[in-house]
Amino acid sequence: MNILVTGANGQLGNEMRILARESQDKYIFTDVNQVEGVETTFLDITDLEAIRTMVREQSVNAIVNCAAWTNVDGAEDPEKYEIVEKLNATAPENLAKVMKEVGGLLVHISTDYVFGAEPYNTPCKEDQTGTPTGVYGLTKLHGEQKIIATGCNYVIIRTAWLYSEFGKNFCKTMMNLTATKPELKVVFDQVGTPTYALDLAKAIIVVLEKFDGSQTGIYHYSNEGVCSWFDFTKMIAEYNGTTECKVQPCYSCNFPSPVKRPSYSVLDKSKIKCVFGVEVPYWTNSLKKCINNLKSI
Repeated sequence: MNILVTGANGQLGNEMRILARESQDKYIFTDVNQVEGVETTFLDITDLEAIRTMVREQSVNAIVNCAAWTNVDGAEDPEKYEIVEKLNATAPENLAKVMKEVGGLLVHISTDYVFGAEPYNTPCKEDQTGTPTGVYGLTKLHGEQKIIATGCNYVIIRTAWLYSEFGKNFCKTMMNLTATKPELKVVFDQVGTPTYALDLAKAIIVVLEKFDGSQTGIYHYSNEGVCSWFDFTKMIAEYNGTTECKVQPCYSCNFPSPVKRPSYSVLDKSKIKCVFGVEVPYWTNSLKKCINNLKSI
């Protein structure tokens, strides 16, 4: 199978690169951003004809879309709305259209930010109505809707609180801050589940291997368990050996933001486990692996 990966120089894309080394499939890693020393093919997924050309030339059977606008606060800038909508909604639609034309599969990564406006305290299921609280979540929801409307074979995977050894993320930031600051305040009124990008990449590989045309739909994937950002930080400090930093819980209102983030966005993973047989590690186990990797670099 020939698999095209977009956003290949981001967190998830880089984890896909690692797993591809062990695969018999052919992977084409694409991005608009080029990184020195990393083989990446340029592809602008807002350009429908460019996608068609690459899919035809590379005989692509499946696309894994890891590309998106992910700056949640920056998306609230009215001048940025057009480009955020283009990247998070129009671009996935372009990928879906081309996969529809060739009978291929689109695996698209979405987010827990499609939820948030309605109060709830039980894990979100795939058929729960999207109620985003900001532009980022709204445009990601639009992307889901546009993909579905094309009628292509798709697997949309909503995930949350992604971290890895690559790029900028909460885990790496807190490893640094707990090592350099005597005290930190971290919100404890936002609850969800961290997701190690390597675990998500492994789940995507399972989907690619097992998809037979009958499993089209929306799925949820994060690691198992529940925590707040405060709890997440405490475990980062423990595994990093930087427990001298005093981590204090605080409310979200102590850190004003242009957008209200979901206060509870734990995702129910029952469907992806049942349909694809995906195994989901507990969040602290995966966090420990990631931090050990980072400390060994």
